[in-house]
Amino acid sequence: MAGGDEGSLVPREVPGSYGMPFVSAIRDRLDFYYFQGQDKYFESRVERYGSTVVRINVPPGPFMARDPRVVAVLDAKSFPVLFDVDKVEKKNLFTGTYMPSTSLTGGFRVCSYLDPSEPTHAKVKQLLFSLLASRKDAFIPAFRSHFSSLLATVESQLVLGGKANFNTLNDATSFEFIGDAYFGVLPSASDLGTTGPAKAAKWLIFQLHPLVTLGLPMILEEPLLHTVHLPPILVSGDYKALYKYFNAAATKALDTAEGLGLNRDEACHNLLFATVFNSYGGLKVLLPGILARIAGAGEKFHQKLVAEIRAAVADAGGKVTVEALEKMELTKSAVWEALRLDPPVKFQYGRAKADMNIESHDAVFAVKKGEMLFGYQPCATRDPRVFGPTAREFVGDRFVGEEGRKLLQYVYWSNGRETESPSVDNKQCPGKNLVVLVGRLLVVELFLRYDTFTADVGVDLLGTKVEFTGVTKATSGPDSAV
Repeated sequence: MAGGDEGSLVPREVPGSYGMPFVSAIRDRLDFYYFQGQDKYFESRVERYGSTVVRINVPPGPFMARDPRVVAVLDAKSFPVLFDVDKVEKKNLFTGTYMPSTSLTGGFRVCSYLDPSEPTHAKVKQLLFSLLASRKDAFIPAFRSHFSSLLATVESQLVLGGKANFNTLNDATSFEFIGDAYFGVLPSASDLGTTGPAKAAKWLIFQLHPLVTLGLPMILEEPLLHTVHLPPILVSGDYKALYKYFNAAATKALDTAEGLGLNRDEACHNLLFATVFNSYGGLKVLLPGILARIAGAGEKFHQKLVAEIRAAVADAGGKVTVEALEKMELTKSAVWEALRLDPPVKFQYGRAKADMNIESHDAVFAVKKGEMLFGYQPCATRDPRVFGPTAREFVGDRFVGEEGRKLLQYVYWSNGRETESPSVDNKQCPGKNLVVLVGRLLVVELFLRYDTFTADVGVDLLGTKVEFTGVTKATSGPDSAV
């Protein structure tokens, strides 16, 4: 895997160039969004400078960014420096070189923007751990109820039109599922009605617009999305409606927050952010990504999943339980493989707390205190020095068995290694285990219901677009194909 004895190497200067002030950053931004795309943008710089640790500009660049200049770590060995909070500071770096207005979060810097050294970080993260623990028995039944209904709708749409857009159905279903699972209160039964997903998506875009493209002509997108911040006042009504739901639905969690020494209002804004941005925003990307990879794996792989899933559920008396899920080694591997290839959050950041050395597979690089470090996760988690010639391919059983499990330390989607656990002292996703659980539940729900399925896969605003084109129901036979 790693090459050479890094301990004997002399630290060298990080290669690369930021180019001309202002002009080069804009040119690089155009490469990133339009001329090359994200993957090619980083891969081309690695090739140009012959190094996986390079100096580059990252979006959004001039006007919006504090400073677009970063040291990028683009391999599996250098990337984990971003997890080490003894070496890097995480204050106000959740979205990187820019930070959305706190007007979008009730005037508070929410947990994602706090460094673990800040006292409020531990209190909010403990609140999130407490919420997840208190609702652990609700997740499986809530998911099965909501996503069983989603798949029933898929079947109806296939009969009527031959296709069913999973993303659209998932947006509505995931929002309901999260409210039900976290708080036991359906958003649709509140004053939000059915408007919750649209309000949430609009609020998300106001924070993420510097890092996305809507597929519009460059001449429109550049000034609209990537040059100045969209005014928070345009989404304030949507945010107030969301806050009203959380303030009413999360009463027990807010009581817990006060017991932890948190201001109730600040706690509610944090719960809203964690639920809508982290959880809901994550499921908007995660579930279509998993579905797309499973669809592309083909019918033979589906048959293996069917056999494993149905046998484990049968052994559990026909119930989907945590114990049954733990027996589904191939199912877990498939979800981890999808997360490896398509991490829901691709960018991670940290600011060097002191002069340090960063090791890649082949060299050691000197970084100065205060420099911004940036990681593009797909480069790290598709590293051929770790995952071999199939690094860019979906290999569903990659993490099966003892040797396969050794590779889990290189799965980084949660802002930490898959083999490590989130705590109040680090920045790893507090819902890490829940995310993997939900991914597995999607696969289980599919293959308890279907022997196989087909889908068209494309590009969506935040990730992957999936349209079902056919399903074969588990009661196999000529009349079961939809």
